[in-house]
Amino acid sequence: MDLSILRHSSAHILAQAVKRLYPEAKLGIGPATSEGFYYDFDYSKRFSSQDLERIEQEMRRIVEEDLVFSHEQMSKEKAIQIFKELKEDYKLELIKEIEDKEVSVYRQGEFVDLCRGPHLSSTGKVRFFKLLKVSGAYWRGNAKNRMLQRIYGTAFDTEEGLSTYLRNLQEAKKRDHRKLGKDLGLFSFHPEAPATPFYHSKGLILYENLINFWREEHRKEGYLEIKTPLILQEDLWKRSGHYEHYKEHIYFTQLGNKRYVVRPMNCPGALLLYKERQHSYRELPLRFAELGLVHRQELSGVTQGLFRAKAFTIDDAHIFCLPEQLKEEIVKVVNLILRMYKKIGFTDYSIHLSTRPENFIGSEEMWERATTSLSEALKEIGIEYKVKQGEGAFYGPKIDFHIKDCLERNWQCGTIQVDFSMPERFRIECVGKDGGKHPVVMLHRAVFGSIERFLGILIEHYAGDFPFWLAPVQVKVLTIAQEHIPYAQEVVRRLEEASLRIETDFRDERIEYKVRAGELEKVPYLLIIGDREMKEGSVAVRERRKGDKGRRKLEDFVSEVRNY
Repeated sequence: MDLSILRHSSAHILAQAVKRLYPEAKLGIGPATSEGFYYDFDYSKRFSSQDLERIEQEMRRIVEEDLVFSHEQMSKEKAIQIFKELKEDYKLELIKEIEDKEVSVYRQGEFVDLCRGPHLSSTGKVRFFKLLKVSGAYWRGNAKNRMLQRIYGTAFDTEEGLSTYLRNLQEAKKRDHRKLGKDLGLFSFHPEAPATPFYHSKGLILYENLINFWREEHRKEGYLEIKTPLILQEDLWKRSGHYEHYKEHIYFTQLGNKRYVVRPMNCPGALLLYKERQHSYRELPLRFAELGLVHRQELSGVTQGLFRAKAFTIDDAHIFCLPEQLKEEIVKVVNLILRMYKKIGFTDYSIHLSTRPENFIGSEEMWERATTSLSEALKEIGIEYKVKQGEGAFYGPKIDFHIKDCLERNWQCGTIQVDFSMPERFRIECVGKDGGKHPVVMLHRAVFGSIERFLGILIEHYAGDFPFWLAPVQVKVLTIAQEHIPYAQEVVRRLEEASLRIETDFRDERIEYKVRAGELEKVPYLLIIGDREMKEGSVAVRERRKGDKGRRKLEDFVSEVRNY
């Protein structure tokens, strides 16, 4: 069974149940999502958890009634008359914007909705579902519009699928990166800088570990790291095309009599650097990499910890190459992204190829060439992919990488975007073999996407229990008694000489208490120092999740962990 059709049908059952219980509620929209479905309602009272229970019970009654989903194409005039009688103002607004002479309507029992479908044959086919929560959502995502109530739910075609999802949902609450970020002392948020993370010492170490890994992998691939200004003139963003598409999310500032933009993207800076001098075809491909801090205005209702912040760092790169080099460069980027994901622990992924959207810049011929280069590169590597029609960036088609975490959740992270349009706008050229000027193609790409968001994913995937190489603190040295401190200090010195990240616990507390504290801090290794260890020149090793590993010579322990 197609889950998207099942969930779309579930959304209609939800809407029918709400209308039965709360007839004065107005209908918004109700699509399926990757994890379930939702429906928006305009209702004067706040839906409570008790209301959700009532609605879910009514949904089960509608399922038992086994109502047929019937489809009808009708004239706009007829549809307007129907929804006028029903006093569904939001539906009337949608109908009036439809350019076609006819509209699509679905019915089940007494319920009627404006919808293109498709749906299941009847409500009785929806057996395994659950309502999850309610939140606010502006009508059509516009803060100038009325705030509606969005009821979320999920549905599966098997009881096992639903049970697994709900178990994972509970586990996800325990792994919430915002809670773990606080518990482990990684980061925090403060009202003085809304939706912008403050990194604590351990959080910054985690951040820098990820960045150092990123830098080393890019150095191997011949990238040149650059750094461009945070604030650039407004005209530049109009020239690049970003202004028109991002103006509602841009922070502006005034310097003298000129208006500037606090960058929401990094691309224009890389373009200006390329244009600083003339380039020969022999220099290409030229790979600029930038860890660029960007700022975007986001509504407070949509920010979500590290997952969606107002300031974040994009691990950008912009590759300038000849058209004939394009496929080879895409292949290299795909291999780089997948290699880095594997090192971090993500081996389950899917790839989507997104094509030309409704609003785009450049010619259709450019878009066709760009899309073909992406699909041919994926075919050459032998990777399966899904096509997402009309979901490309405004300046070019793209490949998106979706990684799956330990809770079976999909996260869109890496991206590769082919751009013929922006190089044309900025006259990005090179001197060819014939001495003439030739156009250059630009690849936009990122491995992690947002560093902040990727860190949030990592925290939840590992539940804060990071791999040894990534952990902010790798080893913690514990003493059983105060007389063991001098030898423990020598152990610390030798560990630091081995470039390991160390903490100590020399407090005059019971060793069981200190071991428990180290476990809660999710430190990979605890080294315990007592009489025997001091006498033998050894350490007692306790490995997280595996328990006591016995006594080791310190040199043997260091040699073992440095191989991780």
